[in-house]
Amino acid sequence: MLTEETKSIIKSTIPVLEEHGEAITSAFYKHMFAEHPELLNVFNKTNQKLGRQQTALAQTVIAAAKHIDHLEAIIPNVNQIAHKHRALEIKPEHYPIVGENLIWAIQHVLGDAATPEIVDAWTQTYGVIADVFIKMEAALYDEADWKDFAKFKVVAIKQESPDIKSFTVQSDAVTVKPVKAGQYITVKVHPEGEENDALRHYSICSVDITNGLKFAVKRDVAGEEKGMVSNFLHDNVKVGDEILLSAPAGEFVVEADADKSIVLISGGVGMTPIMAMLEDEIAKGRDIKFIHSAYNSEAVPFKDEITKYHNNDQVHFYFNYSETAGRLNKAKLADIMNGDEEIYMCGSVGFMEAMLEVFNAMNIDRSQVHFEPFGPKMSITI
Repeated sequence: MLTEETKSIIKSTIPVLEEHGEAITSAFYKHMFAEHPELLNVFNKTNQKLGRQQTALAQTVIAAAKHIDHLEAIIPNVNQIAHKHRALEIKPEHYPIVGENLIWAIQHVLGDAATPEIVDAWTQTYGVIADVFIKMEAALYDEADWKDFAKFKVVAIKQESPDIKSFTVQSDAVTVKPVKAGQYITVKVHPEGEENDALRHYSICSVDITNGLKFAVKRDVAGEEKGMVSNFLHDNVKVGDEILLSAPAGEFVVEADADKSIVLISGGVGMTPIMAMLEDEIAKGRDIKFIHSAYNSEAVPFKDEITKYHNNDQVHFYFNYSETAGRLNKAKLADIMNGDEEIYMCGSVGFMEAMLEVFNAMNIDRSQVHFEPFGPKMSITI
């Protein structure tokens, strides 16, 4: 337990963290990778280059400082991160390395302002937070279908849209148990010419594992940093090839009462986990409003699955094409939703930030909205 004096010191550092947080986390990652280059086999190098990981970590540290009196308030965020850590096979022995380098970065950036009292307070606080992560992740490891990364054979590949492919895989090495709609798997590859392994999370798009585990991958071609793993999977992986996967993870699952209607809303490739939810909730007999936003009809994935449910009275489909109709807004959603439903949504951080603004304008209580951003954990989850 942290003393009141330690908590007071941590709270006093909030303005400094808000001003220098990203400088601290940038120095942290640079120093840690120099000291422990083997960790480059775990971290997303693209997110590092674009500064996403640094921003996400800085926001998490600031959130911990702001909630130091009641750290249980950040448990939902910790839980989301813990699932990703388990999927990446982060182990207890990694935490002292992170702690040592984070404290070094605080001292390096703040200089004389990082007094012994501040350093000691943050060392104690990091120890408490790390212990929470380790305990939560231990439970997740115990629940996992299999340990570490296992070999899977690709048995089917389908072009779901111009830039999205689904991969169906099977394994003789491990037993795949029923998955929860909304979960993801983690792929480990080593593209030719790269020094390190590359790991990425991809959403499971079907709860039906009769023919294998099915996940979808969008080819990332935006910006200077192209998606290393997505392009590798699209261009190099063929039916019959083997890939490495860790067990399904994630806590973005439907928990609404069975007699309550839900809204499933997605943008772009965010439809991937939503499709698994649709399939699962139809089987439960729930009334569903399915809303998807895409650039145009050609960009909509999983057309075969959607067509299969078109005549199902449980589902009401709504498609918004920004090319001709503009983005989703309050007026459009108010015509579809009554505001009493449970909402599950997935898409880019930008898409969901926009949707949260719309829901606020519609006076929809935040407790009704459940979401999973694609990409590092950003301010949207804090």
